[in-house]
Amino acid sequence: MDKIDLKKELPAFRATRGRFDVVDVPEAQYLMVDGHGDPNTSPDFAAAVGALYPVAYTLKFASRRDLGRDYVVPPMEGLWWAQDMDAFTSARDKSRWDWTLMIMAPDWLDRGAFAAATEAVRAKSGPARLDEVRLESLREGRCVQTLHVGSFDGEAEVLARLHHEFVPANGLRMTGTHHEIYLSDPRRTAPERLRTILRQPVRPAGDPGDAV
Repeated sequence: MDKIDLKKELPAFRATRGRFDVVDVPEAQYLMVDGHGDPNTSPDFAAAVGALYPVAYTLKFASRRDLGRDYVVPPMEGLWWAQDMDAFTSARDKSRWDWTLMIMAPDWLDRGAFAAATEAVRAKSGPARLDEVRLESLREGRCVQTLHVGSFDGEAEVLARLHHEFVPANGLRMTGTHHEIYLSDPRRTAPERLRTILRQPVRPAGDPGDAV
């Protein structure tokens, strides 16, 4: 049985260090959990991770067993926002951050498969935030993204250039939510070697719609 690796097959998982690329990101479905506060100290953040991964792996094993379709569980991702977006750049006040942690689920898995996986996890381990995990589609469309190599706190300079230089210089404006894709496991990777895709949905500056 071939094992599909979405991280290698989907162009949206590719980015280049030191360069901002404008990409069109197709709609995809994710396992999601919402939260608020500093990811380094919030118990809700750790509990969200502890609920997402068991569901993601239970879905993977069910897909291989029941559908004959195996795949590599995609990397963790996160949507991040705050009332004042300077909280991500100059201030970096993590206590003010809101977030949604996510793991992509292949499009051949439906809500029935998700419900069955959730109940299987509940019967086995019942993590604290299991009932808050949902399966939801995300459509981002046109985005700007780049690869950041280094610590999470080192993102601030890159984000400042993206927000205040590249976006306006290219006739764009930010819309939607700041998005990060964690290509490295921070538990096994030194901070200076972490690889993270930084993504920002955008629209042409004159396009109607809600802006960030």
